[in-house]
Parts: sequence; C-alpha cells; structure tokens
Amino acid sequence: MTAKYEVHGSVAVITLDNPPVNGLGHATRLGITDGLQKANADAAVKSIVITGAGKAFSGGADIKEFGSPKALAEPNLLSVILAVENSAKPVVAAVHSVCMGGGLELALGCHYRIAAPGTNVALPEVKLGLIPGAGGTQRLPRALGVEPALNMIVSGEPVKSELLAQIPGQKLFDKMAASAESLAEEALAFAQSVSDTRPLPLVRNMPCKHPNGDAYFQFARNMVKGMAKNFPAPAKCVDAVESATKKKFDDGMAFEREIFINLMWTPECKALRHIFAAERAASKIPDVPEDTPKREIKSVAVIGAGTMGGGIAMNFLNAGIPVKMLEMKQEALDKGIATIRKNYEAQLKKGKLKQDKYDQRMGLLSTTLSYDDLKDADMVIEAVFEEMGVKEKVFKELDRVMKPGAILASNTSTLDVNKIASFTKRPQDVVGMHFFSPANVMKLLEVIRGEKTAKDVLATVMAAAKKIKKTAVVSGVCDGFIGNRMIEQYGRQGGFLLDEGCTPAQVDKAMEKFGMAMGPFRMGDLAGNDIGWAIRKRRYQEKPGMKYSKTADLLCEKGRFGQKTGAGWYDYVPGKRDAIPNAEVVKMIEDHRASLGITPRKISDEEIVQRLVYSLVNEAAHILEEGIASRASDIDMVYLMGYGFPIYRGGPMNYADQIGLFNVVQTMKRFAQNPLDDAKFWQPAPLLARLAAEGKTFN
Repeated sequence: MTAKYEVHGSVAVITLDNPPVNGLGHATRLGITDGLQKANADAAVKSIVITGAGKAFSGGADIKEFGSPKALAEPNLLSVILAVENSAKPVVAAVHSVCMGGGLELALGCHYRIAAPGTNVALPEVKLGLIPGAGGTQRLPRALGVEPALNMIVSGEPVKSELLAQIPGQKLFDKMAASAESLAEEALAFAQSVSDTRPLPLVRNMPCKHPNGDAYFQFARNMVKGMAKNFPAPAKCVDAVESATKKKFDDGMAFEREIFINLMWTPECKALRHIFAAERAASKIPDVPEDTPKREIKSVAVIGAGTMGGGIAMNFLNAGIPVKMLEMKQEALDKGIATIRKNYEAQLKKGKLKQDKYDQRMGLLSTTLSYDDLKDADMVIEAVFEEMGVKEKVFKELDRVMKPGAILASNTSTLDVNKIASFTKRPQDVVGMHFFSPANVMKLLEVIRGEKTAKDVLATVMAAAKKIKKTAVVSGVCDGFIGNRMIEQYGRQGGFLLDEGCTPAQVDKAMEKFGMAMGPFRMGDLAGNDIGWAIRKRRYQEKPGMKYSKTADLLCEKGRFGQKTGAGWYDYVPGKRDAIPNAEVVKMIEDHRASLGITPRKISDEEIVQRLVYSLVNEAAHILEEGIASRASDIDMVYLMGYGFPIYRGGPMNYADQIGLFNVVQTMKRFAQNPLDDAKFWQPAPLLARLAAEGKTFN
C-alpha cells in the first residue's frame, strides 16, 4: 500500500506515501478509500486527517500510470473524492509543501483544510493541454472566489498557501498552521475540535456567483484568446469555470468531464503530454544507472569571453557556482565582462533581478590570462573558434594544467568530440557540451558522448545541466550531432525551394504560419550566413556528390552575412530585428534560376512545410538508426528547446506520428520524383520505411 493508516486517540490519520510527490496512483487511491472505511467503522474514531509523507501533500496524478488502464481503474479520483465527501465523520486535509492537480482536488473534497505556510498550490492541468478533471473547475471557484480561481486554473502556476489565505472571503483554508513542523500536531487538534460538528460542510454546497458574470467571462475569453491562440485548453478553462457559476454542481461536473475527455484527444494535448514525458525521459541514459556516483562541481572555468563564453558563464553564476574566465588578451576579457554586466543590468532595470543577487553573481566571476590559474576548477568548458586546430591547442593546454578528475568539455557545435578527446591523455574526462545561442537564455544543452566518455562524467554533466536549468539531451558523435545535422537538410530544402520559384519571405511566412519561431532564412540571418557557408565549403570537399542550391553562396559572396552586417536574405535597421525584404536579393535569386534554365512554378505553403519538416524527420530517422540519439522523443526535445519548433505540435517526430508515418513516406516518394530536388535524400530511412509499413510510430 502507498497510503498508511494510523489512529492517534480519536483521530484516524491517512498518510499518502508514494514518493516522490505522493502521486494518486491506483494503490494510493485504494489506500485512501480503505482508510476511510476503517475509520468510519471504528467507534473510537471521531474524525479523520488526510496528509502526505515526505516533501508533498500530493502532486496529483501518478505519472507512472499515464495512459495505462490503472489510471482509470476504480476507485478513480472522482470516486475517492465522493467517498471523502460521503464520510460520516469529518475529514480534514492537512496540506503542506506541494498540493497540486488531483492533490488539490482531493483536498477540496475534504470537509476542512489546514495548510502549512509555503505550500505550493496549483491546478497545472492546462500545461498538459487539459482542464482539471476531478472537480477542480467547479470546487475551486466556490472555495476561493471566481476570479482568483480562474486565474490559477488558466495559468496553471503555483501560488503560495499564505497568499491564498489572505484573499477576502476565501474558504479554501479553514486554518493556517504556524509552520510546516507544527502542521501534524495542529491538524490533530483541529480534527478533534470539529469532531462533533454537523452537518459537515461541503465545498460543492457553497454558492458560486460573479456580480458581472457575462462581462467578466467575455473579458477573460478575449484575454485568453490573445495569449494562447494555438492551445484550446485555456479557453475551455473559462467555459468550465463559467459553468460553475451558472449550472447546478452535478451538471457543472458533467460539463467539466465532457471538456476534459474531448481535450484528451486533441493534437495539442497529445503534444503537451508527449513533451511532459519526453522531458523526463531525456534525463535518463539507458546504460547509465540513476545511482551512478557524480563528481563534485564546486567551480567552473570557461575558455573564451565572447558571446558564447559569456552566456555559458552566466548560467553557472546564476546557479551560485564560481566561474573563472580565460582569454588571451585583457581587452577581450574586459569586453566579455562588460557584456555580462550589461545583460544583468538589463534584468535589473526590468525588475527581474535584485541588486544583491546582481552583486553576488558578479562577485562569483573572476578572470585570468593564464591557463595555470584554471588548475583547481572541477569543470572547464571551452567556447573558442569552431576549428579543429584551435581546439587542439586548447585541449593540450587543459590536459597539461587541469587537476586529475576535472571534466574537460567542448562547446563544439559540429566537430568530432572523439578527435578532441584524443588531444588529451584523459579521453574518459572529455565530453561535448553544446550550448545554444544566446547561451544564457536558450534551454537546450546537447551533451555529446564520446566513445571513451566515462559514465560518471555523463551523470555529472546531466546533473549540472539540471542545476543550471537546462534541458539536456545526450547525442552520440557525428557531424552536427542531432540538431545541426538535421538543420542542414532543412536548409538544403530551403535552397531548392528558392531555385524552383519561392522567395525567402514566402518560405519563411509558410513556416512561421506552421508555428516555427522563425523561418529558415530569417534563422540563417540571425545565426550568420557565413557559418553555413563555411560548413558548405567543407561539405563540397567531403561529399562532392551532395546536391546544394548555390543561392546561399552567391548571397555570402556579396558579404550579406545577416543581422550582424545589417544585410542578409533581408535588410536590417540598426537596433531592430525586423526583416525587410530586399529587391536585389530577389533579383539575384531570379537571375540564378534563369542561369540554370529553370522556369519558376507556384509552390503552395503546404509543400513548403512538408518538404522542410519531412526533411528533418527523415534525417532524424537515420540518426535514430545509427544510435546517435537514444529515442525519438529526445530529438523532439532538441527541436522544441533549441530550434523554435512549435510546442503545440510536440516536435518533428511527434508531428510525423500524428500525420501518420505511412502518409509521410508517400509524400516523400512524391518529392523524390522532382528532378530539381535530391531524389537520393528522399528515399525513406530504413527505420522510417519499416515503421510506416508496420503501421507503427516513432514514439
């Protein structure tokens, strides 16, 4: 059983005990109903307390049961709450630490609630594309008031118990405990004090009205529509809460259930639930047990004070870890420090950072011009120029000075980590840590596992990533790893579309309408077109048979490298990011098209989206097959967190699964017939072909 039953004098205590957050799994639900039956059958018991062991009252549904028959098995949560409400003896919820989702719905079903200060209270279902499904939209407005309840339900964000207790007229908490430590004792005393109270108060019987209901809910709908246009759940939260003010309780419950079930089947909900599971899966490495010992990371060194080096340093400073930054010249160091200061000062101005935190972070930063000063750091991350000769010099120096057991990490975005490791006598300590620009903002961290990278190094880096609030995804060694290897195919398709009749603006608009943060040409301008040019020049030598559009090379020959030069595929005004189409660029594309003897054709947005997205999917299938990525959901996390793929589509692999892999393969075969495209590339990867033939999915 994952719920304990004890009797203290005249009070029965049911303690949820299902670590880490006392998820309401089937065994826990059974434990609650069994405990209620025992307590009601025992004449010596006058009242009942429900609480949670460890660091939570309850975080809600048990994620281990997501999608399994156990999640719906009786007693389901609705049945448990009904049993609590129907208890002949008063039931007191003693909530602390975490009271979220189904945990809050359970507490709302109790006759009384006592809360410890500092409890995080939330109904976060909207973050999974759902609304609360066990009475949350009907009971919380009654207990807390319509407006604060709707705000909590629509945002899904946690609110501290002491703030909720201050809301005028609230009946969510009957009492606030003096502290988390005294909660158990105070809950027992409170339960004894209400043991003879009859009739027992039920939240369902409380009135639920809004003085200006129609106007308020219309205003709420307009607000939600503007903020969450691609997600149906927030607007449905408004509908459900409105029903609490207009329908009888049982009718409101039926309406909530209907909405909940309908949302479960929407692609947006499936995508958000997929992401929820994918984010947790990404932190698990199949052959590295969770109890693998980790190395201590008390200090970090960063080589290079440029944009990437500064951004990387900020991540560790934010987490309270001292950073020593190395450059070759004092001038470069001064410039790097000034940029970090400027970034923090911008946060100060916006009120996102307090002065004491700013002082503390800058106090953790030190600089040096000598490798010898890095010798005591537990981890060193190089962020120097992306060229193997430069990396070789850096790693030979690091091998010379760093203490035994220090982790040597490279922020390379494409280069061979095994080769980088070979420049040292300790390849087991070398790992890739590919941060995405700007490194202090972007959530993604690709962790590159070399063939000799030690398991404890991987475990340590994954733990460090969590500490600096990154979503880490492990990749094997290949050119471009997961993200950049796939983006190359995406970029190639963009080039072919220009050759065949598109303008950069047309392609970008189609992809942005699909939901990408920016289309391929705006993305190229942001990253710097010269970077792609350098990679292509390398490709022309390494893979002379690979087909490319030459348009991007012509653009670079004109010196149009993107935002940093004020001119790329688009023009840019200093200080602004607006992409302004350029007539000369369009003419350059048209002239090049004419020189190839190509007659332009009208290309639909649907074809643009399919060619670009399916190029990602096919390359990703090769990556999976080669074992570069452990699971399809890891690839989705890379694209969601690092490349602006729309959250509500769940990543390229999830999107392909939703479209149906059979349909994806059929479309790819059609693209292979296009003489101006790359027929060889559009042969489905063997894994994709097999899954499509078997009617299976990636995830």
